[in-house]
Amino acid sequence: MKQEKSRRLFESAVKIIPGGVNSPVRACRAVGAEPVFIDHADGCMLFDADGNGFIDYVGSWGPMILGHRHPRVIKALAETLERGTSFGAPTELEIDLAEMIVDAVESVEMVRMVNSGTEATMSAIRLARGVTGRDMIVKFDGCYHGHADTLLVEAGSGIATLGIPGSPGVPKSVVEHTLSLPYNDIEAVHDIMTRQGDRIACIIVEPIAGNMGLVAPVPGFLETLRELTHACGSLLIFDEVMTGFRVAYGGAQTLYNIRPDISCFAKIIGGGLPVGAYGGRRDIMEHISPQGAVYQAGTLSGNPLAMAAGIATLKQLKAPGFYDKLNKKADQLADGLRKAAEKAGIRARVDHVGSMLGFFFADRDVVNFEDAKTSDLELFAAYYKGMLNKGIYLAPSQFESLFVSATHGGEQIDATIKAAGEVLGGLRK
Repeated sequence: MKQEKSRRLFESAVKIIPGGVNSPVRACRAVGAEPVFIDHADGCMLFDADGNGFIDYVGSWGPMILGHRHPRVIKALAETLERGTSFGAPTELEIDLAEMIVDAVESVEMVRMVNSGTEATMSAIRLARGVTGRDMIVKFDGCYHGHADTLLVEAGSGIATLGIPGSPGVPKSVVEHTLSLPYNDIEAVHDIMTRQGDRIACIIVEPIAGNMGLVAPVPGFLETLRELTHACGSLLIFDEVMTGFRVAYGGAQTLYNIRPDISCFAKIIGGGLPVGAYGGRRDIMEHISPQGAVYQAGTLSGNPLAMAAGIATLKQLKAPGFYDKLNKKADQLADGLRKAAEKAGIRARVDHVGSMLGFFFADRDVVNFEDAKTSDLELFAAYYKGMLNKGIYLAPSQFESLFVSATHGGEQIDATIKAAGEVLGGLRK
């Protein structure tokens, strides 16, 4: 596979962009590679600057559930573009998308648009502290909620990939009110809420962890969070930046029938454009300025292009049987990858919830971040490079999820399974 142009572009990029990338995991350092520079995409395919084609399981890190360049999304963007790109003033599109989110997510009665998942979670935490008058928050090891200072404690995703505990530049005083517990550890939650529940403003959690690789909640975990936060007067925040409208139309909370107090969204609700949102019960959301005293603002919040792309995307997701068809594709892929690893004699754990998949080179079930960190990272790096050479585009980190889109067909999934079998078979030798 030729990568001369990508290499030249990367050489240019490192001179003027820190690390040559605008988000750390894209640098591919964890897998001993350099990034592929993308030229264009279509459906489930990416095409790089050298003309190589790849079956894409990153999907812009989750948003492209319809595949790239879906005609309805492109049409909506073109029509909106004719009217302008940004006004710094309200538009009807903001109302339309907000209504769609409120209609889809039972726990959300009001919603505020922002520009990213990080903004959504950061604002949700501030709101929870403002409503409760408390400072302490609880998160879970390996759950990544964006790069806000308060939340870079035992974070997953890029932090785990780079092998660092947090980040320089975050004062100890900022994170001293953040407690991080093992994901899926019901006993630990009981213990902390018994001892300090009256001081805790909120618990924030990925209802399905996707930033340490895919890790599903064990039975009773989410239910325990809901029960104990309610009992202690704390708020429960679901970070559905990744799972929202991905695992079900109403998100993971619909799948597990849990109603959090505040929910955070991004990715799919923008149809591939920068976007974020947080929402919840009316009595909570009314604390946000200008209606309340908790301040949050954003020049580009509710950007008309992002709203139009989100509306067009969500309309497609409401089609009868959409998620059933999508989940069957994920079933096929997960089963095929599992069998490929077994045939190669390589220990791996493959799981999926909806169209999100996890593939760990681990010899034990993965239910938390400590389990995920037992994965063989050298083996993953070799697997990543082998799959890339066979035209399969994966996230360059063991601690990321795979995403299946509506445009992945049987041919592409079969080709992926075949490639995995060949690569894994070669790694065994």
